[in-house]
Amino acid sequence: QVQLVESGGGLVQAGGSLRLSCAASGRTFSSYAMGWFRQAPGKEREFVACISWSGGVAYYVDSVKGRFTISRDNARNTVYLRMNSLKPEDTAVYYCAASPGGCSYNSRSYDYWGQGTQVTVSS
Repeated sequence: QVQLVESGGGLVQAGGSLRLSCAASGRTFSSYAMGWFRQAPGKEREFVACISWSGGVAYYVDSVKGRFTISRDNARNTVYLRMNSLKPEDTAVYYCAASPGGCSYNSRSYDYWGQGTQVTVSS
């Protein structure tokens, strides 16, 4: 069992930065790939980024490449999403999730989800 709690969301102007954190409980955190998804009002949940259990491999949706960076600290049971050059279209609720089978763009591959943190980017 893994419990996930996101933090770090907020209101920021376009061009600004935020760092989201996702703290995990449970001793098996390091065995899971960790992903970030987001959901904007009226839209489906969208894959944003994923990092392998070791932190050695990361994947990003094209729209955030070069702006967002996913990282993890297995000693602290925490995964991060650094978001730079934020745009109004990045506005969404951001969720972290844990996948036992490695990184995937498909949300169904993730067994555990946090409650989400709101990110709002004003123009």
